[in-house]
Amino acid sequence: MAMTQLTTQDLTRIVAAQGLPTLLARLVDYLEADFRRWPEFDKSARTAAHSDVGVIELMPISDASDFSFKYVNGHPGNTRLGLSTVVAFGVLADMRTGMPSLISELTLTTALRTAATSVMAAKVLARKDSRSMALVGNGAQSEFQALAFHHLLGIDEVRVYDVDPAATDKLVRNLAAAAPALRVVRSASIAQAVRGADIVTTVTADKANADILTPEMIEPGMHINGVGGDCPGKTELATGVVAMASVFVEFEPQSRIEGEVQQMAADFPVTELWRVLTVQAAGRRNAAEVTLFDSVGFALEDYSALRLVRDCAIELGLGHEAGLIPDLRDPKDLFGELAAAPAIARLKAA
Repeated sequence: MAMTQLTTQDLTRIVAAQGLPTLLARLVDYLEADFRRWPEFDKSARTAAHSDVGVIELMPISDASDFSFKYVNGHPGNTRLGLSTVVAFGVLADMRTGMPSLISELTLTTALRTAATSVMAAKVLARKDSRSMALVGNGAQSEFQALAFHHLLGIDEVRVYDVDPAATDKLVRNLAAAAPALRVVRSASIAQAVRGADIVTTVTADKANADILTPEMIEPGMHINGVGGDCPGKTELATGVVAMASVFVEFEPQSRIEGEVQQMAADFPVTELWRVLTVQAAGRRNAAEVTLFDSVGFALEDYSALRLVRDCAIELGLGHEAGLIPDLRDPKDLFGELAAAPAIARLKAA
């Protein structure tokens, strides 16, 4: 059974062939379909190896048919070394045989799935008339968030702020080229960006307990999309902001450890998003309610993304054999495969 490999070049070809809005819309569809069958999955919080400078994580999940996992890191200081803050790859395997069928880049794909997950949540949590978004943190994830909300939810104005002006320059330049109809407004402060926004997205990278948003910034009816807090000791919202909102999470056991709600008491009420998508719980209840999607990233989202890129690759004829699984002539003779290799043959001759 061949194992297909999809590279970053394959992913860029998929985006080019599908178009970013179409691909994001398809990804939201895959996510919603999988979240609606949430009880079918064997779920666990990710395994994390923390250090003073970052984290390396493994994120597994499975249903009766497929197993997937993602390897991902988060090292905010990497940019000073000329390295990406986050890199990732993922695997899909057949639960019936254990045979891996796909290994794929997930660095670009994770940015796409994170933005699509934000949209999936906002569809049921944000006000339907939302047209403006504040985007605090203008790094690697920011364009994906802005474009997803613009193309899929009708956001026509984005107010942007970052402590690094060069990051904002980059974001403004990229959005002008990718979405000329989207109005991008530079803000002098977080408070200025947030004032009057329908949706507030925070996507900062520092591994710290930060108060990016404070209670006096929050207005009735806002939806807060908290993306940057994703490990113990890393938050973006003041506790008062969390306390005043109706809070929705992906997988509660993981969010209690890694999300904004790590700051709150163990009995602080949260609602898992799948329950809203299956109409077992309410989303937004009224126009004045403040809602918070406390997003930390969950393995099911990567499972959905891997299924989509696999299907797109099949449609487009992309990918090649990874060469990571031996093609044994006799499944019981693993050593024979090694002994048949040219290097072993040369050793015998010597």
